[in-house]
Amino acid sequence: MNERRPGQWPVAEPVDLGADHDRATDELYVQRAQERALHEMVLDSIRHDLEQQPSPVCVLTTARNWCSRITAAAEEIARSKRSTA
Repeated sequence: MNERRPGQWPVAEPVDLGADHDRATDELYVQRAQERALHEMVLDSIRHDLEQQPSPVCVLTTARNWCSRITAAAEEIARSKRSTA
């Protein structure tokens, strides 16, 4: 067994992504990475808006407004999906 250096990632064997590598796995990875990136952009946008508020009370009021708008959008989308199901 090889000794690990401090801080070295504890991987036993490198992964071979050769001929049996599944293209669908790549596509799924890319799709999830895109979804994660979109999620992060949205949260960063909300955070930026909150940071622009002049006082703690304004920050909390703005956060509540964001929550209300997100909940209203979710209810609208859920209603729409129920009617088409």
